[in-house]
Amino acid sequence: MATVGFAVNFWAWALISPLGPLFRTTGSLGELSESDVALLVAVPVVVGSLGRIVVGGLTDRYGGRVMFPIVSGVTILPILFIAFFALESYALLLLGGFFLGIAGTAFAVGVPFVNAWFPPEKRGLAIGVFGAGMGGTAISALTTVKLTAHLGARSPFLITAAVLAAYAVAAWVILRDAPGRAVPTTSLASRISANARLPITWQACLLYAVAFGGYVAFSVYLPAYLKTAHHLTPDNAASRMAGFVLVAVVMRPVGGWLADKVGAIPVLAAGFGVVVVCAGISAGTPPLRGVGTVAFLAMAAALGSGSGATFALIAKVTEPSRVGGVTGLVGAAGGLGGFVPPLVMGYVYGRTESYAIGLWMLCATAALALLLTVTVVRRTAAQGQEAR
Repeated sequence: MATVGFAVNFWAWALISPLGPLFRTTGSLGELSESDVALLVAVPVVVGSLGRIVVGGLTDRYGGRVMFPIVSGVTILPILFIAFFALESYALLLLGGFFLGIAGTAFAVGVPFVNAWFPPEKRGLAIGVFGAGMGGTAISALTTVKLTAHLGARSPFLITAAVLAAYAVAAWVILRDAPGRAVPTTSLASRISANARLPITWQACLLYAVAFGGYVAFSVYLPAYLKTAHHLTPDNAASRMAGFVLVAVVMRPVGGWLADKVGAIPVLAAGFGVVVVCAGISAGTPPLRGVGTVAFLAMAAALGSGSGATFALIAKVTEPSRVGGVTGLVGAAGGLGGFVPPLVMGYVYGRTESYAIGLWMLCATAALALLLTVTVVRRTAAQGQEAR
């Protein structure tokens, strides 16, 4: 149920992304630059990211059984606002996208909820399976443009709102928090402050900003990139983005499982190494038939496994009662990591008509994450497991 909830909310969170290139092509929102489209698809990401800090702390206190229906129900409001008031106004669509970001906070509900149900040696795989719910963005990629073309511009929003309503009711009836769940008694502000001072928190924030942030950035910006750099149609670009998402989704539980078996550090190091190589290859804009597609799919696999391994690491070295708070902070960093690259890519392309600089920046960032993993994070992981 938690995985389904994550998928449904991420479906809603990604509704605007596939429509970005379409808005630019049709001119229904006026004349939009590449930077305008990048901002439009990035706004829900940053709100959903920052909101995880609060929602993660609230989940530690009230549990997933309460928070999943609340997040799902509240998300319906901006979806309906966009459907009925914002589809012909860039400013209103930005406003609706801002509140649509609430859907992205569902991640910080599910991790502590699932974590409490499993012993430490199984949490990597369990949270990885839950994390596969990020495939909800693939649902949006595969259906939004098609539904808009065949049933009208409002249809994807109305269908998603109905699914969210059904899930909110089902979650309230079916979900139960784990027996013996540790409930914190201190204030939310004090818990956020204490969690932020943990070494594993800021280290995992940096790793997740690259791993999950890279995934989010590609999932929201890949349609625009493929349309501009490789001249694909909006529908074809969205379908290819769905393939990228699917690979990342499948590899997330695999990354968690591998972290349970061989440790999170080797999985993270291998993943960031792959991103370094493939981002460098992609910077040369190789043709999609062959090297170009392989490079992007390899990056998807690496980013997905790295995302799963990050939370396997957190689950092993963090006290259960603090997992939600740490998850909120780390999840926020991951989402913010996805907010910046689309803006950078749009800005750079608008001035150079090339995406190479943005992809070389990803290559360098992944190299720094690799260095951090095999040095500082390795020591923190060893110390945390000894303490446990």
